[in-house]
Amino acid sequence: MNARRFRVDGIVQGVGFRPFVYRTAASLGLDGWVANVNGHVEGEVTGPPRAIHEFAVRLRADAPVLARVRQVRLTAVAGQPAYASGFHVRRSAPAAADRAPREIPPDAAICDACLRELRDPRDRRHRYPFINCTDCGPRATIIEDLPYDRVRTTMRHFPMCPACAAEYADPADRRFHAEPIACPVCGPEAAWEGLRGEPAVRAAVETVAGGGIVAVKGLGGYQLVCDAGDPAAVAELRRRKHRPAKPFAVMVRDLGAAARLARISATEHAALTSPERPVVLLARQRLRGAPPLAGGVHPGLTRVGLFLPTTGLHHLLLDDLDRPLVVTSGNRSDEPIAIDDTEAVRALSSVADGFLTHDRPIRSRYDDSVVQFTGRTRITIRRARGLAPTPLPLAVREPVAGAGAQLKHTFTLAADGRAHLGPHTGDLADTATHDAFLASYDHLKRLTGVEPVALAHDLHPGYLSTRWATRQPLRRIPVQHHHAHVAACAAEHGVRGPFLGVAYDGLGLGDDGTLWGGEILVADLSRYRRVGRFATAPLPGGDAAVRHPSRTALGQLLGGETLGSPRPYPWLTRPFTDRLDPAEVTAVRAMVARDVNCPRASSAGRLFDTVAALLGLCDRVSYEGEAAVLLEAAAGSEHAVPLAHRVVRAQGLWVYDPAPTLTDLLERRVNGEPVRRLAAAFHLTLSIVTAELVARAVEEGAPRTVCLGGGCFVNRRLLTEVTRRLRAQGLRVLVGGRVPVGDGGISYGQAAVAAAQLAAER
Repeated sequence: MNARRFRVDGIVQGVGFRPFVYRTAASLGLDGWVANVNGHVEGEVTGPPRAIHEFAVRLRADAPVLARVRQVRLTAVAGQPAYASGFHVRRSAPAAADRAPREIPPDAAICDACLRELRDPRDRRHRYPFINCTDCGPRATIIEDLPYDRVRTTMRHFPMCPACAAEYADPADRRFHAEPIACPVCGPEAAWEGLRGEPAVRAAVETVAGGGIVAVKGLGGYQLVCDAGDPAAVAELRRRKHRPAKPFAVMVRDLGAAARLARISATEHAALTSPERPVVLLARQRLRGAPPLAGGVHPGLTRVGLFLPTTGLHHLLLDDLDRPLVVTSGNRSDEPIAIDDTEAVRALSSVADGFLTHDRPIRSRYDDSVVQFTGRTRITIRRARGLAPTPLPLAVREPVAGAGAQLKHTFTLAADGRAHLGPHTGDLADTATHDAFLASYDHLKRLTGVEPVALAHDLHPGYLSTRWATRQPLRRIPVQHHHAHVAACAAEHGVRGPFLGVAYDGLGLGDDGTLWGGEILVADLSRYRRVGRFATAPLPGGDAAVRHPSRTALGQLLGGETLGSPRPYPWLTRPFTDRLDPAEVTAVRAMVARDVNCPRASSAGRLFDTVAALLGLCDRVSYEGEAAVLLEAAAGSEHAVPLAHRVVRAQGLWVYDPAPTLTDLLERRVNGEPVRRLAAAFHLTLSIVTAELVARAVEEGAPRTVCLGGGCFVNRRLLTEVTRRLRAQGLRVLVGGRVPVGDGGISYGQAAVAAAQLAAER
């Protein structure tokens, strides 16, 4: 008989790991104990050596579905074991001397077993909205501290009734040590204007059925819900929320309902039904008998964001209403999602016709995650509920943090080979969003135990994240925006050596003080050099041009960088300028001619805006990236002949000159070529240009591993064509999967750069 101490690191708290250890040890006839200690699981086992070896193997191989086992360690126990025969689950305790970073379990959607009970009239939890077990339910949104026990979650406000306590203590029960365990007798309760429980849910159902808008308290914050098939309700939600065009996510009852609205591949099927339950962007289809979606749900787009219910409460709403529902963030435009009940009433009383709330506090703010697929390649657009804060691998020794960018903001805490990419905050546009970031940062820092010695931040001095970073009493490491983009991709894929980075996005401050956005970089994780770029063009009015693609187009036509190609002839541009306000055209001409408030940018994203405006698709945007999204939708699956293009050598760099492209575009439009074909031609042309820029760099000795980064690669058509052409050159092509490819991944890239620079100093 041997005695061994064991320790298991990873996501092993809040995922049913102690009950799993108990059952595994009991099945092997081992004595001992198990407990949550700090952020890991540890214990002792006594028994035959062969059984102990099998025990260790099973801890990794047969772990619960929500667990992520990173390491299992066994050590000898000196002396006699300090416990009686049998196996026991001990009370959890912090380990004061243990400074290892801890891993936080994300929330998990309701499991099939709980869903069966929810719909079973004979079950005591029939139609109980907050049903959960060790395999599902709230985790990150309710944890106040570690080790993970009920007393350190917001469930501490709900003492267990005798029936729940018996399940909690029964090793054979699915709810053995399920910390959020609850039932109608002792758990959280739904509420609606004085109504409690089932009447509250019915009141919400009646409001939505009558064309109203309901604010629903979800797992990670409030959500706004209305009938997705009711054009008036959707239009009213847009008006009240001040969201004129950005598409809404739609929640459907089950996979069959999703398949009637969109085409679903095997990989998309797996994502929709996963415990993470992200919103998945899918190709829209309209099968006979499918419920209608209002045109205002995703105006002008061919893809729709669908997701399945995440909680018992969502299932009850969908079961009773039997129709697709718009389920969108509970906020007004540019504000953080509401989590506090008082805050929600203040922010949403002018938006919602009623509040379906409950009395379980939300500790941490988590919006819905958003992903899409290009073939089998997953692109994460928003990393939040269900995905964050699951740690990602990162080669880091000394603890570091990444402060993130300004748009689609996230932060990252990294130590001991792991990076905790915080939840999506939104755009750091005001005090409320900034405060939400600070609260989330402080809370996750305390939970993970990561105390950074260095803080990486963007070069742009105007970003709120940069301003915050400069006030912190830590070593600061400035990281160029596009280096962070491609470093994020490289670090996610474990690339340690040099690589070739292609960074296409809207705008980021370059190391020369100008605005970049169409960049070819030779880099590793600690440094980079620019080898290619897009030609620059003025942005008349600065931020005003970003909001008005027509201004960006005028800047390109009137003041694009002179690289030997003539600008489009006036007779070609006249159909475009004639439909604009003459006063605005005159003002922009004067601004460009005098170089007044016209910062220049080498931006791929702004070139997408230019083409969208020239084709009449979008002159003014109401959300970031709208023009590019409409241009991609217009291209669809259309086949096209590429536009003229030119790559030249200028100032030691390979530069894409878009003047021939724009001239050809305008000529073909004047000659009657359809907008959809020209939109497709532009995507094809940009892919050809990218392949040429990369080929020129490789000819000059650049690495043959290519990392793609930046928000432009959310564009499925661009990503697919660029990847195909680069692989045809024999290159290894990588793109972010678990790390957001847009600005939501900047903080992870910043942390990767900071870690590499610190390591190089050792």
